[in-house]
Amino acid sequence: MSSNPIINTLTRVGIAAAGLLAPAVAFAQEAAETTAAAPEAAATINSGDTAWMLTSTVLVLFMILPGLALFYGGLVRSKNMLSVLMQCLVVSAAIMIVWVVYGYSLAFTNGGGLNTFVGGFEKLFLAGVTPDSVSGSIPEYVFIAFQMTFACITPALIVGAFAERIKFSAVMLFCILWVTFVYFPMAHMVWSGDGALMWDWGAIDFAGGTVVHINAGIAGLVGAIMVGKRTGFGKDMMAPHSMTLTMVGASMLWVGWYGFNAGSAAAANGVAGLAMINTFTATAGAVVAWCVIETVSRGKASMLGAASGVIAGLVAVTPAAGAVGPIGAIFLGAIASALCYFFVSVVKNKFGYDDTADVFGVHGVGGIVGAIGSGIFAATSLGGVGYAEGITMGAQVWIQIKSVIVTILWCGIGSAILYKIVDLIVGLRVPVEAEREGLDLSSHGEAAYHS
Repeated sequence: MSSNPIINTLTRVGIAAAGLLAPAVAFAQEAAETTAAAPEAAATINSGDTAWMLTSTVLVLFMILPGLALFYGGLVRSKNMLSVLMQCLVVSAAIMIVWVVYGYSLAFTNGGGLNTFVGGFEKLFLAGVTPDSVSGSIPEYVFIAFQMTFACITPALIVGAFAERIKFSAVMLFCILWVTFVYFPMAHMVWSGDGALMWDWGAIDFAGGTVVHINAGIAGLVGAIMVGKRTGFGKDMMAPHSMTLTMVGASMLWVGWYGFNAGSAAAANGVAGLAMINTFTATAGAVVAWCVIETVSRGKASMLGAASGVIAGLVAVTPAAGAVGPIGAIFLGAIASALCYFFVSVVKNKFGYDDTADVFGVHGVGGIVGAIGSGIFAATSLGGVGYAEGITMGAQVWIQIKSVIVTILWCGIGSAILYKIVDLIVGLRVPVEAEREGLDLSSHGEAAYHS
């Protein structure tokens, strides 16, 4: 300590001041460190969003079982009813296993040098996922389960194209190979984020116009051609055995589709609300349009036509649900319905392919209309939410067209190769005798009905 009393006094004051300021300095330093770390803070789970996504996941499962199964089951002859139910059920179960083993990883992780087209292997067997893992504002397990239902319904949709003449073993092998080499890469390209092909393009596909419906429709068309026509096609009576079941199935699909579309918002918010009302209005527009067209062209509106209109509207609005307005959705559904009717009633007969449940005519065509139409009706002048900054309607429509072309080529070529591989391994078709007897008895040893 200095002998100078003034210096000594100033020193004591400085020490006291430092002591008083130390806590404040420490607090400020801690606050600064916390602020710097804030962007890296763990995301939090929103209970409302989680509850909605849990509900949406169950609704999509309801679309498949029993919705799609009953819709297709009613469209086939009674001797093949159980075979369609069995295919929808077991395909869904098998894909659930495939999804958690490697499907989720291929669809939603970074694929490194191949990330433009497919994901990687970092989450094989759901490695690293825990109940505390978060995706957006929901648990990652919930996101995984929700996307799993999409992976299940897409190959199940294909079943309707070659129903009544294919081996059960061929269905199972094809669907497992198909989701691996066609569906998972498509889901990655569209939905996985930066670096993926169609995501980087800015393609609008809110809930699966390309990934689900065009994908399934093209695979169905290729399958219908490569498996071949049903024995007696064009000669024997092959009318649907129960329009009642088809109507019940279509209604279940409409209900479940709210999970499909509104659930794709991944939150309980305004976007989910927009997707929900669009799922109402587009479907209504499609049903009315189909009935009017059928009345004008055939003199009567049919139950099968109305049910087909339901599916056409739902398919068309799927990619557009979060981007267009409710009025635009009506027009989108009506346009899709008209084109689907043309393909089902004119084009299929012209070319003579046997697409049993019109998978291509409704899902493929409706998906194409919806994907391209999304680029048009998203315009704010037409009631939509608008485009990304710097993007015009023309530019967005071209992006949508490119996405459709890539989907058709990827799925068409890939599916043809996989059908051929399955044919070489187990064969695609049942024997003619088994087909005439019906797949319920010949493939499963059961009958749907006992009189």
